[in-house]
Amino acid sequence: MIELINISKSYPTGELYNDLNLRVNQGNKIGLVGRNGTGKSTLFKLILGEEPQDTGEIKFPKAYRIGALKQYFDFTEKKLIDETALALNEDDKYDIYKAEKMLFGLGFSEEDLEKDPKSFSGGYQIRINLAKLLLTEPNMLLLDEPTNYLDILSIRWLKAFLKSFQGEVILITHDREFMDSVCTHTLGIIRRSAFMVQGGTRKFYEQILANEEHHEKQKIAQEKKIKDLEEFIAKNKARAATATLAQSKVKILEKMEILEDIDYDANLNFDFNYKDTAAKFLLEVEDLSFGYTSDNILFKNINFALSKGETIGIIGKNGKGKSTLLNTIAKELEALSGNVKYHPSCEYGHFGQTNISHLNKDNTIMDEIYSVNHKLPEAVIRSICGLMMFSGDNAKKKISLLSGGEKSRVMLGKIIAQDVNLLFLDEPTNHLDIDSIDALTTAIKAFEGSCMIVTHSEELLRAVCDRLIIFTNDGADYFNGTYDEFLEKGGWDDGQDEPKKKAVKPKRNKKEIRKLRSIIVAEKSKATKPLKLEIEEIEALEGVEKQKKQARLAELQNELEKLNAEFEKRMDEV
Repeated sequence: MIELINISKSYPTGELYNDLNLRVNQGNKIGLVGRNGTGKSTLFKLILGEEPQDTGEIKFPKAYRIGALKQYFDFTEKKLIDETALALNEDDKYDIYKAEKMLFGLGFSEEDLEKDPKSFSGGYQIRINLAKLLLTEPNMLLLDEPTNYLDILSIRWLKAFLKSFQGEVILITHDREFMDSVCTHTLGIIRRSAFMVQGGTRKFYEQILANEEHHEKQKIAQEKKIKDLEEFIAKNKARAATATLAQSKVKILEKMEILEDIDYDANLNFDFNYKDTAAKFLLEVEDLSFGYTSDNILFKNINFALSKGETIGIIGKNGKGKSTLLNTIAKELEALSGNVKYHPSCEYGHFGQTNISHLNKDNTIMDEIYSVNHKLPEAVIRSICGLMMFSGDNAKKKISLLSGGEKSRVMLGKIIAQDVNLLFLDEPTNHLDIDSIDALTTAIKAFEGSCMIVTHSEELLRAVCDRLIIFTNDGADYFNGTYDEFLEKGGWDDGQDEPKKKAVKPKRNKKEIRKLRSIIVAEKSKATKPLKLEIEEIEALEGVEKQKKQARLAELQNELEKLNAEFEKRMDEV
């Protein structure tokens, strides 16, 4: 259990908290919500001791361990498995299988274990940090947007892991479905103070709304009472017979604690401007293929037609080519082969990570909105800035001063400034808070045109997508159905939805356990080494010789997987 008592924290730009109080009890898993800029990440820094609070006290139990997910990388080992194993405690330092199991759960392969951790992409390096954090077995986990760089399969694994985690968790995430499935409580930083309810985000916001409605009713009643008192005092203070009574009313008025007006947060609320079209199909994709080299084909021979009013979701593991497909269709990249045919009346807006990097850091927000439609008058541009929560002088902020979430809102503003009938959206929910994601989801559902979305958000997939393009290890396939229909027909087949319940193990001391596991590790190495060597020999072949060996390669890989599973089971039984 940890406790925050009367915490206040200010910066030169303003006050974040004023007498904030919070108690985290044993087993609590808390989802932390609040608009961007309300101090969610700062609260983590205070708990970790990375920043001091201005006033107040933070209490921890003795020997209580808190672990936080690092967003920076400091890898010292040359192999992924060795780097991850550094996080094992002294008693477990020889139990390398624990590190392997954690890495496999987060989407790494057997081959990845021998690679240099610095050779992985930023998203996978975040996963390495996550694996190391989870291996330290802390009492409490502080997770700030842990799903931002994870694909759907890894998100599902992490969800199952956190559900079974025995300690406490405080979680910041824009993924409402993920938060609600994991957390027992929802905590919000509302008007510089903390408010917590047992239950999910919807219950939290319903309670906030009810509290605000009650406050407004109390304020109206108080204002009426004040008016009545002031009228009574004005009429009776000059009359000798009632002057004493009037004076008592003055004292009542002076002692009254005046209820303040509620300082409501600005809300993102918008619609995409639809350009009318008579087209039945806005685009047709024929035999589309892309690869950076002839040996590295990300997808091939993709065929589909996008109907007016239809939304297609593009899903799959990271690094398989989802964003590349969207960028190829949007003419950001040139296809290796195949065609993308647009209807002559098609006008599209493109939101993507590459587009965000193209924002001119020296421009103001207004400049960026104006750059996509020079016909718009200043009043309309300011209106769009206001919709994106950049009102008044904030609309003149330079892009270089904006956070990731603010830049995302600028990109949405640029699309709103155009008349379009097709939207390309690449991870549009990254960096947006829950309220902004709700507004975006509503706007997509209301849009009369068509849409293609790359997303790892299962909630967004369920809300807006009619069809899917699914990337697997074998390329990409068009699926004529919704996300739930995809799951019903086999889905990911990841086997990671829920951690399996462990069988009761015989009691052994730590020395005996280490000895038995060392024997199993040696047996595993002896059994798998010849298979790995033969696999390496086949993979080193080229051309026709390699093709002849494909069946043998598949057989070896299948046998290796079975052996790994068998030895992992034996490890769990020790």
